[in-house]
Amino acid sequence: MFVSYKWLQEYVDLTGITAKQLADRITKAGIEVESVEVRNKGVQGVVIGHVLEREQHPNADKLSKCLVDIGEGEPVQIICGAPNVAKGQKVAVAKVGAVLPGNFKIKRAKLRGEESNGMICSLQELGVESKLVPKEYSDGIFVFPSDAPVGADALQLLYLDDEVLELSLTPNRADCLSMIGVAYEVAAILGRSVKLPTIELHENNENVHDYISVRVDAQEDNPLYAGRIVKNVKIGPSPLWMQARLMAAGIRPHNNVVDITNYILLEYGQPLHAFDYDRLGSKEIVVRRAKASETIVTLDDVERTLTEDHLVITNGKDPVALAGVMGGANSEVCDETVNVFIEAAYFNGVTIRQAVKDHGLRSESSTRFEKGIDPARTKEALDRAAALMAEYADGEVVGGVVEVNTLTKKEVVVTITLDRINRVLGTTITKEEVAGILTNLQFTFTEHDGTFMITIPSRRADITIEEDIIEEVARLYGYDHLPATLPIGEAKPGKLTPYQAKRRHVRRYLEDAGLFQAITYSLTNEAKATMFALETATPIRLALPMSEERSVLRQSLVPHLLEAASYNRARQVENVALYEIGSVYLANGEHELPNEKERLAGVLTGVWHAHLWQGEKKAVDFYVAKGILDGLFALLGLENRIEYKQAKREHLHPGRTADMLLDGKTIGFIGQLHPVVQKQFDLKETYVFELDLEALLKAEVADIRYTAIPRFPSITRDIALVVDEHIVAGDLERAIIKAGGELLKEVTIFDVYKGDRLPEGKKSIAFSLRYYDPERTLTDEEVTNVHEQVIKAVEQQFGATLRG
Repeated sequence: MFVSYKWLQEYVDLTGITAKQLADRITKAGIEVESVEVRNKGVQGVVIGHVLEREQHPNADKLSKCLVDIGEGEPVQIICGAPNVAKGQKVAVAKVGAVLPGNFKIKRAKLRGEESNGMICSLQELGVESKLVPKEYSDGIFVFPSDAPVGADALQLLYLDDEVLELSLTPNRADCLSMIGVAYEVAAILGRSVKLPTIELHENNENVHDYISVRVDAQEDNPLYAGRIVKNVKIGPSPLWMQARLMAAGIRPHNNVVDITNYILLEYGQPLHAFDYDRLGSKEIVVRRAKASETIVTLDDVERTLTEDHLVITNGKDPVALAGVMGGANSEVCDETVNVFIEAAYFNGVTIRQAVKDHGLRSESSTRFEKGIDPARTKEALDRAAALMAEYADGEVVGGVVEVNTLTKKEVVVTITLDRINRVLGTTITKEEVAGILTNLQFTFTEHDGTFMITIPSRRADITIEEDIIEEVARLYGYDHLPATLPIGEAKPGKLTPYQAKRRHVRRYLEDAGLFQAITYSLTNEAKATMFALETATPIRLALPMSEERSVLRQSLVPHLLEAASYNRARQVENVALYEIGSVYLANGEHELPNEKERLAGVLTGVWHAHLWQGEKKAVDFYVAKGILDGLFALLGLENRIEYKQAKREHLHPGRTADMLLDGKTIGFIGQLHPVVQKQFDLKETYVFELDLEALLKAEVADIRYTAIPRFPSITRDIALVVDEHIVAGDLERAIIKAGGELLKEVTIFDVYKGDRLPEGKKSIAFSLRYYDPERTLTDEEVTNVHEQVIKAVEQQFGATLRG
């Protein structure tokens, strides 16, 4: 909301307080003033001039030679390039020595051989934004009314000696979307009275019902509709003071009738609309919901298709306005308009908001209806507009008002005690001080034994409960006057929980290993919702999704990580290593909140590391991904409790996929993407993993026990076992460890062979076994006995034979 300081002075006495001081007071009272704009952009020496003569420049087709009276004795000659300059006009003249915005100084000059003693200015040259200049003057100079005094200060007539406060209003303070509303607020802050506009309305002896009737079919959407007829208007410019105030508020002037409706909108916060009565097409106004696929061409000359969610003003048949948003082009006021029908109404904000959303058409009117207007001033604003049209458009107000009023607004009364106010604020405010604040707010109240019964005026729809009254008292008493106290209580140092600490270790480990953290959407589409999920459930859809791509809660982190990898690869980032820690969501029955489970996932593709100087390059493969996870399990002390089992999972390569088990229970998977999926995401060879992070971090781990470095030598024996091709090396390893007992300390696979030297359907797996006892030196006989037990165990369990 832009508030003109000079305009505001008409409603509140601002003697002794500057615009900047006022802005500071308003901000301290709870409404932020974002800026105070000085409209004079450094302009000096600009006066009203009277063009006495105008003739074509002898040496330039686009220049005029003008003789201008500037109220200083002899007229001066000024060369002007404006196409609309003419004899008899009153114009803004920058005299010799004047200063224009940007510190541009006016000097005597010769233009194409002719002397120029000053400059005839456009509004843009005086610092007015182009979008606010009336259209007829947008490409030329501004013409003042004929009664503008020659030699007078042009800045004063244009309100350019004004300052404008920009208020940043929260949604609850819709009452300050008008000059009168701001006046009430400022008066309460300063402890001064409000002077409301005087309405001098003179009606003729005719009856408005002979001209128009009103019917409201959608009374829930429009409980109050009123209108007046003003006949025999003369369309022309609005008075200069009105144009100046509109421009100060950020609204471009059009003509006297339209400007008056905009002026009332700013003054009262009540949107109005003026129809050309003779172009309505009937003597009836019907307010109803639009029909499906019904159309209207709005004032911006755009044809809009309506739905049954939209409210329209009709002539009984066709829409003539999209209610509360914008009028129709078929009934707009134009230069030929003679008779005007003025509409003032109270529309349901929800209905207006729906129309604004559907058509992307927010206006000053719709903003106020959406936030809520004061219905008590609707008809008052209508009368004020009719009176101004009679005065400034030479109109004749037809007697009476057409009206449909089914509005039932209950009087809001809030009861609160002085003790309650002081307990909440921590103050010792007296009842006299509270009474003074309520009086300044112009709230009607009674007080008995410290209990206040307060009647809230309709303009303050934001006040309904005790806490609202406490807020009003606090902000007008002064937030800086409230006592400041420190909280009393035992202070304890904060720290991470064990789970949080472990999660932080996981993040740091993965980043140290070379992976980058990604944060992706929790929402996906239905096709990707269950891809790669460790657990699946019925997809959970949003009630009102932004799009189908973001309509379902995810059950796996992997699909979005693949999208991120694909996005990077499309931008020539071939080597991608990403991880994410985030939640997945599993349905927990109808009308129940979903189970939210934390997962760890990663994606790896491209080259893992390269030593180009040595000519070495290592591409990502299964064992790179597995090695990263092995390091993570070791960090968490779980390396001896994790098993990898070959598995088949949808969307993963059937021969390069494994499930990960913790104490025999599946907690995740690791594998290469299936070639079809790789192609779908436009990726090369790519590996992914996903783990149940909660299960991993909540696993109980024994305390770390350190063992001394062995003082006695170890003995290493290698064996190569020939087994069937389907035998898994991990199963062999576990059998060897079990059979080796306490003396077998390490088992390492160092070779796998398949080839012509072995029978068909067989493979050779070679293990290196290390034996030692930390307390003594082992004998060959002891080691041989244990080693034979190992060989016997694998022979019995797997049919393994030693490779010769």
